[in-house]
Amino acid sequence: MISMYKTQNDRLELMQSFEIGTWINVENPTLEEIDYLSKTFGIAPEDLRAGLDEEERAHINTEANYTVIIVDVPVKDEEGIHEYATIPMEIVISEQFMMTICLRRVDLVQDFITGKIKTFYTFKKTRFILQLLYKNASYYLQYLRYIDKASNKIEQELNKSMRNKELVQLLELEKSLVYFTTSLRANEIVFEKMMRMEKIKQYPEDKDLLEDLIIENKQAMEMANIYSSILSETRDAFASVISNNLNIVMKTLTSLTIVLSIPTMIFSLFGMNVPLPLMSNPYGYLYILAGSFVLIILGVIIMLRKKMF
Repeated sequence: MISMYKTQNDRLELMQSFEIGTWINVENPTLEEIDYLSKTFGIAPEDLRAGLDEEERAHINTEANYTVIIVDVPVKDEEGIHEYATIPMEIVISEQFMMTICLRRVDLVQDFITGKIKTFYTFKKTRFILQLLYKNASYYLQYLRYIDKASNKIEQELNKSMRNKELVQLLELEKSLVYFTTSLRANEIVFEKMMRMEKIKQYPEDKDLLEDLIIENKQAMEMANIYSSILSETRDAFASVISNNLNIVMKTLTSLTIVLSIPTMIFSLFGMNVPLPLMSNPYGYLYILAGSFVLIILGVIIMLRKKMF
């Protein structure tokens, strides 16, 4: 889907045709739409498809008439329960327009379309890019807080009942943090390279926004690293507890098996078809039963002293 927007009278308006200073937003385009964009705006088809590859790494490259910036944006994984992931978003900058391309609709872009971002103008391309990247870093921080809350909830459930389900959920969150950390590092390299490029004009009034972007991204990286370490240690700790609980259960069952084998041996002995003591005694059965109980109690006492129960 292709949408065109332009700031007019301090308002973002949906355009029916292209004009200079327009922001072109592309979501999951078809082959026909890619061909249209390539022919209309002079962008190579392979450059347009770069932002549609889920495995595409964040990078920046320049062509004769445009510059391509690809950054990773955080999204909620539609297939996971507590899992987040990152997908590439492509930004194409030209003298006449700016274009964003993404595989799916993301909240980051929708915030600009719905007017949640103030002082946003489509013709101020450098500021627009910085605002996009700053908001992107803010979403990383927001999702990191969600991950932290989800991990705390899972830990509370694990304290009540040790199950594999919660450990799998912790593993999903830990995997999300790995994605976040890798993407944030790649984005940081893109920021640094972007600010050194002559094709992207820099203005003094955007200096504060650039500093805020760098700080926000570094903060997100630090939070991702901290949460990743905490989750990894927590998961390992709970895995050790579960393994230790299993060992305790096995030890208890082994002790019970040993204790219960005592009357089995006695009854098997007196079950042989040969002359045995107490055969003619009318109370022999009770004596044997009482003796078995006494041996069982002695066995339990010994096991308790050995801390086998």
